[in-house]
This record gives sequence, structure tokens and C-alpha cells, in this order.
Amino acid sequence: MPPDLIHDPDGGLPRLREIMRRLRDPDTGCPWDVEQTFATIAPYTIEEAYEVDDAIQRGAWDELRGELGDLLFQSVFHAQMAEDAGLFDLDDVLRTISDKMVTRHPHVFGEESRDKSADQQTADWETVKAAERGPARTLDGVALGLPALMRAVKLQKRAARVGFDWPRIDEVIDKIAEESRELAEARDTLDAQDVAEEYGDLLFVMANLGRHLKVDPEEALRAANAKFTRRFNAVEDALAARGQTPADSDLSEMDAIWNAAKHAERQSNPPKTD
Repeated sequence: MPPDLIHDPDGGLPRLREIMRRLRDPDTGCPWDVEQTFATIAPYTIEEAYEVDDAIQRGAWDELRGELGDLLFQSVFHAQMAEDAGLFDLDDVLRTISDKMVTRHPHVFGEESRDKSADQQTADWETVKAAERGPARTLDGVALGLPALMRAVKLQKRAARVGFDWPRIDEVIDKIAEESRELAEARDTLDAQDVAEEYGDLLFVMANLGRHLKVDPEEALRAANAKFTRRFNAVEDALAARGQTPADSDLSEMDAIWNAAKHAERQSNPPKTD
């Protein structure tokens, strides 16, 4: 390996691999990097993926370049730890993902016709994945580490593929009403663990309603979070203009400002109509 590779700005992936190898060197590397394990690095990997998404949501393209680099570094880090443990290396990772992409796109790299919709391609993708998994339980392979709302939808989609699903949206809404009643009853009569369980049931059915409405629950909740943040900031700004803070205001005062901010938003962004 050329000794100046680490300082070569055009060194590409080989440069990054060598940097990672040096960081993990037990004798001359960074003590923090040497101490890490798959389990300790996994939270950083998830965090970096969210930071990629955040940059995309904000259209921060200069930041996205750096965030994608951070996420790539996480893959290289995991691969180096695997190589250190004699499990596999980055070449194995690259070979595996390349083989998978070729296998799962026979309409591009094989003899299948490209004359299919995106929905049909999604269905074909799932069929190929199922064949790769071999005999398995319906819900096997839905990653435990996914955000809970996203995992709920994936579990529901898997179950729906074998017919375990409500055929009509009205039935989902009826179930929401049932779960809401059970939560109210639990609040009055059961302990905290039971209340949490009933609350989880309600969230799960709400995720199912989003799936039936073709609304991504994760994206919908993000939008709701952004709207709440935007309107609460307006409350703080209005109070600051009066020389106040939320801490020395009461709920009725803040609620009035909130409703004014809500009305102003709706005036500037009226609902779309046909």
C-alpha cells in the first residue's frame, strides 16, 4: 500500500479503507476506535442514516455530501470490525450487494421485460426476496431495529400478503374506536403497564389506517412534528415581542397565539381544491 495513500485526496474507497484499518490498528490506532464493537457502533449508524434523511428533507445538498460520507464510513467501520474478527471483509460486502442487485433486477440485467409498472416491480422484488429467504414464517426478516411505526407497517404488509387484513377502511376505523375505548377503560381501571399496552395497540391500528389510506405514518408524523415546531416557535416569537416567555405566560394566552398562527398559516396556504 503506498505510504501516502492516506493523504491522497483522490484515493477514493481504498483511501477510506486504509484510514479505517489504521484507526483500528491495536498498536498504533485510535483507542476509541479500537474499543468499539458492532453493538456500540450500531446506534451511530442509525443516527447517520437519519442525518442523511434530515439533509434531504431540508434540501441541504452541500450537507448531504458530508452526511453520505458519514454513512459510508459506518459501513466501512462495520466491515473492518468483521475483518478483524475473521468474519468477512469489505470486498465480501461489495460482492454481496452487487450480486443481490443483479439478481433482483432481472428486467435490467437479465432476460425479463422492462415493460412493467413500479408497483409490479415492487411485487416482483418481494417475490425474489421471499425465494431467497426460503421457507420461513410470514413475519420473519422484518428488522427489529426499524422505527416502530415503520416496522408496524412492514409487519402489516407481510400479513396482508397472506390475506390477514381488513378489506375495508371502515373496519380499520371501527377498530380504532374499539381500541380507543379500551385505552380509556384501562386508564381508569388498570395499571401503567396495561395502559401502555392498550396505547401500543391503538398506535398499531393507527399505523394500519395509514397503510390503508396510502399514507406513510412515519412521514405523516414527521410533518405533524414540523408543524407543531413551526407553530410553537410562532408562539414564542409573539410572546418575545411582548417581552414574555412561555414560562411566564398561561395556557389560554399561548393557545390564543397558537390559533392565530394556525389561522395565518391556513390563509397563506389554502387547501387545494379541484
